[in-house]
Amino acid sequence: MNRRLLLIASLTTAATLAGCASAPVPDDYAAEKPVLDLKTYFNGPLTAHGVFTDRAGKVKRRFEVKLVGRWQGDVGTLDEDFRYSDGTTERRVWTITALGQGRYRGTAADVVGSADGLARGNALRWSYTLRLPVDGTTYDVQFDDWMYLMDERVMLNKARMSKFGIDLGEVTLSFYKS
Repeated sequence: MNRRLLLIASLTTAATLAGCASAPVPDDYAAEKPVLDLKTYFNGPLTAHGVFTDRAGKVKRRFEVKLVGRWQGDVGTLDEDFRYSDGTTERRVWTITALGQGRYRGTAADVVGSADGLARGNALRWSYTLRLPVDGTTYDVQFDDWMYLMDERVMLNKARMSKFGIDLGEVTLSFYKS
């Protein structure tokens, strides 16, 4: 009986401690350098390479993206052309507005509503819902998207995808600015 109570107490303590661990927030990166400014980084041509992994970590799709960013004041356009390893292509055009104080809002034809972003230090967190076609059906999938500026030319991007709070997988990208 005492062993059972000890086991229950240990499991309860572990669950409580796990619940106290907090997810990262942009302010965690406020002191990191170089400082990410979307208007500077996403201006001109870029190339990205990425993978989509399922929740078990298996690579399901590989892709390359050719991007061109253009800004007029606080409004930018990011034109993305995707080429997947199976030969399929896709295009997404973002309109991004710098709202001040590191806040950004983005829209695209396949984004439900808008993407909201907050940049601090070298990091940006985007939150949005993407309308994703899969085998003839369209799903609205939530993205928790993080970008980390490594230097003036390289940025890493990691996005978690979920639906109804269930993890579907991750998208990992490496951007390179020429």
